[in-house]
Amino acid sequence: MYIKLKRLFTILLLTLIVLTFNPISTASAADTANGAKIFSAQCTGCHINGSNIIRRGKNLKLQALKKYGMDSVEAISLIVANGKNNMSAYKDRLTEQEILEVSTYVLKQAENRWRK
Repeated sequence: MYIKLKRLFTILLLTLIVLTFNPISTASAADTANGAKIFSAQCTGCHINGSNIIRRGKNLKLQALKKYGMDSVEAISLIVANGKNNMSAYKDRLTEQEILEVSTYVLKQAENRWRK
């Protein structure tokens, strides 16, 4: 009986985790048109067309995002919010929704090879 309850609890817990952290539902809720505007206003100074004028290899192309484990909306959002190394933090300048929107835009652009 104990083993069945433990197994049921584990299944319920894993289901809750998957539903809570599902990147597809998070990404689809974001407004990518607004993400494009935010990117244009806040990010193109260093990341025009997904490049990086400060550190070439740390660009926003899909290959680099995958290489550094930044190929999800959640990972990109963390960097946008908190910054890292030469990347500024934007959590004091952008709302959580704006961070989500610009992160979704970046990932979609990377997947489309930064074509307009």
